[in-house]
Amino acid sequence: MACLLETPIRMSVLSEVTASSRHYVDRLFDPDPQKVLQGVIDMKNAVIGNNKQKANLIVLGAVPRLLYLLQQETSSTELKTECAVVLGSLAMGTENNVKSLLDCHIIPALLQGLLSPDLKFIEACLRCLRTIFTSPVTPEELLYTDATVIPHLMALLSRSRYTQEYICQIFSHCCKGPDHQTILFNHGAVQNIAHLLTSVSYKVRMQALKCFSVLAFENPQVSMTLVNVLVDGELLPQIFVKMLQRDKPIEMQLTSAKCLTYMCRAGAIRTDDNCIVLKTLPCLVRMCSKERLLEERVEGAETLAYLIEPDVELQRIASITDHLIAMLADYFKYPSSVSAITDIKRLDHDLKHAHELRQAAFKLYASLGANDEDIRKKIIETENMMDRIVTGLSESSVKVRLAAVRCLHSLSRSVQQLRTSFQDHAVWKPLMKVLQNAPDEILVVASSMLCNLLLEFSPSKEPILESGAVELLCGLTQSENPALRVNGIWALMNMAFQAEQKIKADILRSLSTEQLFRLLSDSDLNVLMKTLGLLRNLLSTRPHIDKIMSTHGKQIMQAVTLILEGEHNIEVKEQTLCILANIADGTTAKELIMTNDDILQKIKYYMGKDGTAAVPGVMGTPWAPASIPHPC
Repeated sequence: MACLLETPIRMSVLSEVTASSRHYVDRLFDPDPQKVLQGVIDMKNAVIGNNKQKANLIVLGAVPRLLYLLQQETSSTELKTECAVVLGSLAMGTENNVKSLLDCHIIPALLQGLLSPDLKFIEACLRCLRTIFTSPVTPEELLYTDATVIPHLMALLSRSRYTQEYICQIFSHCCKGPDHQTILFNHGAVQNIAHLLTSVSYKVRMQALKCFSVLAFENPQVSMTLVNVLVDGELLPQIFVKMLQRDKPIEMQLTSAKCLTYMCRAGAIRTDDNCIVLKTLPCLVRMCSKERLLEERVEGAETLAYLIEPDVELQRIASITDHLIAMLADYFKYPSSVSAITDIKRLDHDLKHAHELRQAAFKLYASLGANDEDIRKKIIETENMMDRIVTGLSESSVKVRLAAVRCLHSLSRSVQQLRTSFQDHAVWKPLMKVLQNAPDEILVVASSMLCNLLLEFSPSKEPILESGAVELLCGLTQSENPALRVNGIWALMNMAFQAEQKIKADILRSLSTEQLFRLLSDSDLNVLMKTLGLLRNLLSTRPHIDKIMSTHGKQIMQAVTLILEGEHNIEVKEQTLCILANIADGTTAKELIMTNDDILQKIKYYMGKDGTAAVPGVMGTPWAPASIPHPC
């Protein structure tokens, strides 16, 4: 009986709750404008900090009526302003609230309100727009639908510190990629926002700074412009450097460091510039300290990883700054104890987001170990490092798994580590599991690492072969993703180097001559070059050459002819001639060349080309019998 009564009881409670809110909505329809205004003001007071009340009013239809009043010409400016304030308060509730507001087409109504001459009303509309656009459920494209909106927002920047703060915040949240950067840049964002960095308002300075960080990210045009902008006689990079000094708020230090990092990666600032080596890098290392909040440590580590990723000298400097490698080990122990964080809400938050620390640590370790052998050794010797990476490969978070694979891939470029640590921890086992069922972004990195584990000196090569790697890699060569096709064929090339006849036969059987032809016709040059490298490695050592050519000779000769007759560059033709040289080294296989007048004419033609080597293999001396494997 209790179950039968449950629904009516809930409905009754809901009715009481909505009934208590209905009078707020009813007052919006009063014929007396003053009573309507007072009703909106009372509604504003009722919804502050009360998500239940907000949800009730949305369900009862308050939003369409508020938007109607906001757009009515007969409504007083005060009423319009109060309506915008209430709508902004409703937007500060749950994501479902924002969805309901979007469904009522709130954005066009608020953008129309920005045409008003009244500053208070404009500020209220902007505040509400800021709240809506910073919600993850709002499509940022809505800001760019009407081409007149961005220039109008630029014009409003000069109206007040509030318009400056809200507009910059809207821009920084709605700038997602090169197209948005170009639109904002072409409408004068740099010139209009630069002077705001010297505003008396901290909030304005911060939002302007955030704007520049999103504008400069992976954008050489914006970055090259920023580096030459003067504000009160000072260049912008100098202002950014001042903002990342220790006495500034952490948020400002981090965002300034991001601006300088993005400008450096875009080529606007040299990697050996003092503002990078002596200011930006040390600031980001400071952010990794355990004294910082979780969000600051994550952002600091990820930004530092991005800064040093392509530059070996920055990697070396970072590795010896403030014991960074050991400091990152603490990312895996966070939070270490309940007593370390007295705020229970903060503790609960950090426990839920601790995986972000592990992700950031893996990313930074990957960048640190990208080039230098000594740094890789230090990373691997860090407390339980290999165990942590192996554990990371099976985490539930895709981002952590991806970061762990990247870290492992970076460390796998070390010959010494492939022979020792990677073998001791049987890294190939969890890696093969990752390759069985993972999104493309993880597959690309994991397959790159597999290429390294299949190098001829890697102890992991044999067990990987026994676990069905040939079929897996041949499957990758059929992917629509060019990076996966490259990695699949690259790994097969490494696998075939100085391999036994059985392995070579398995590769040819699993790959099939049809797929081989498709790869040799691939539009991606890297795929073609690696496929030619695979053929060279398959056709090495005399007995193997004769055996393979006896079963696949006709198809291979067709492929060779196809490439030599095609419009390919010198490197491709050279690789193809190397294959012919290998075939010519066979005892019986060479007859396939000697009885083919077309091939002989082509060899003669290329022997006579300036700058092209002869093909000594035809005379019985093998030329480059194999394509040497190399790390991926």
